[in-house]
Amino acid sequence: MTYRAPINDILLALNHGAGLKAAVQAGHYGDFDGDITAAVLEEAGKFASDVLAPLNTVGDEHGIKLADNKVTTAPGWPDAYQRWIAGGWNAVSGPEDFGGQGLPMAINAACTEIWSASNIAFGLCPLLTLSAIEALDAHGSDELKKIYLEKLVSGEWTGTMQLTEPQAGSDVGALRTRAERAPDGSYRIKGTKIFITYGDHDMTDNIVHFVLARLPDAPAGTKGISLFLIPKFLVNADGSLGAQNDIYPSGVEHKLGMHASPTCTMTMGDKGGAIGYLIGEENRGMLCMFTMMNQARLGVGLEGVGIADRAYQQALAYAQERRQGRAVGSKGDGMDTIIVHPDVKRMLLQMRSLTAAARTICYATAVAFDVSVRAKDAKARSDAAARGALLTPIAKAFSTDIGNEVAYLGVQVHGGMGFIEETGAAQHYRDARITSIYEGTNGIQSIDLVTRKLAANGGASVWALIDELSGIVKQVELSNDPAFGTTGAKLRDALGSLERSSKWLLEKVASAPNDALAGATPYLRLFGSTLGGCMLAGEALAAKSNGESGDPQRYVTLARFFAENISVQATSLEMTVIDSADAVNGADAVLLA
Repeated sequence: MTYRAPINDILLALNHGAGLKAAVQAGHYGDFDGDITAAVLEEAGKFASDVLAPLNTVGDEHGIKLADNKVTTAPGWPDAYQRWIAGGWNAVSGPEDFGGQGLPMAINAACTEIWSASNIAFGLCPLLTLSAIEALDAHGSDELKKIYLEKLVSGEWTGTMQLTEPQAGSDVGALRTRAERAPDGSYRIKGTKIFITYGDHDMTDNIVHFVLARLPDAPAGTKGISLFLIPKFLVNADGSLGAQNDIYPSGVEHKLGMHASPTCTMTMGDKGGAIGYLIGEENRGMLCMFTMMNQARLGVGLEGVGIADRAYQQALAYAQERRQGRAVGSKGDGMDTIIVHPDVKRMLLQMRSLTAAARTICYATAVAFDVSVRAKDAKARSDAAARGALLTPIAKAFSTDIGNEVAYLGVQVHGGMGFIEETGAAQHYRDARITSIYEGTNGIQSIDLVTRKLAANGGASVWALIDELSGIVKQVELSNDPAFGTTGAKLRDALGSLERSSKWLLEKVASAPNDALAGATPYLRLFGSTLGGCMLAGEALAAKSNGESGDPQRYVTLARFFAENISVQATSLEMTVIDSADAVNGADAVLLA
């Protein structure tokens, strides 16, 4: 089956769950006309269904090829990419001064979900280009912006992030790629980077690499890292392309999934060093790179949402067609479709509700980022920046965990046919797996949440968010709608678990950091499950009151299922956070036996 963007679900999550409509009404988006959102997303959905989705299986089966230090993508991909940039899709949220449309990041976030759902390996390329645009726009010199930014914004050229080396994965400070100053103000970079997504391809004439390297006199560790822009082809004074730079793909990885996305080993320095240009200041490259990484982490979270929605749509279609067994009490002849069986219904509801919760968390992160730079009021910007920082690790880790879990359930709904490649369910399962690993593993996101984001301002951002969520729960309780079932009570209990575990961890970060770290991953899950449940309840209330999204009762049912099946796990997760530290930190005798 093909993919169809769930526009009503997306609009409800974006406008109400994530707060875009309220932020627009508060004046935080200037003169942005929120009424165009639906039109943009409808067109994105058409492009995804007509152009990208049909290439998803093609890319998985054909993969990419490396020959003579050049990567060739799957059939149809270069043409699809040219149609992509001709449609202006790369420029949706790009700065208007450099040819972008200047639309909010929140709108582009919804588009990113759509690209990822229709063809996750294709969507990964512009996702990285968007991160490159952010870094160059924020930290690049006017000269570099003039040469490269317009081409990146339009998508005529793509961008990469190059951090990882064989000995320097999560520990970026251990990198060995070297940079040397040249008399003309440029630099010469020598070294090898691995796992570089879209490090080379045939979809554009040039690729702009953003590479971390260390100068000879740099301090040790992350304090001595600089960021450099290294084009695949040098750019002449008139803007035309010149000689090829001393950077090339020396190998490609053979992977579990994402077969159509080239993952390259990039080599620099065989001919004296790749010519690079400093981004920001020397030895402050991590500051610049985090601009890219925060953008990319949200993008990867949206990949999780996209692959989850694609897996759900496919599982739902299969369950409506596949006949097996008889429903309890069925009196007709023949077998029934499997969607009548309660356990299949449970799996489908779990898939859809998890996807919806992750979607809204990601969109809320994007809205926070928007307000942090668009709002006129300094306090509004500051509060939004803190909210975006808090939500980023949750958006990345919770949503990609959900992508994996929903893809897993998608295979299960298909039964034996899910294990067979021709149905496509297995590809979603394989493609989803990397999302919880790259752009900072989900364990690292949990550590970031506990040690940095929770502790920021003494936990003020967390308490403010809990207060907002408590307000949603109160509205559910006051609605007296029996369709909500025990939603209000379950969410109230979950908020209590979140608050108590947050206070416990906040104390342990200072007094017993290993205890805090042992509980970091279950805490992130607790946070995401509680946050997602409250947001879905808020969306259900909005759907009931405004009638914008068709039958509002389906959103009430979805919120109820999530609260009574997912958020209800908060109590046990709280116990895990608090009680498991001794077991985890005292496990050396078992693990090292």
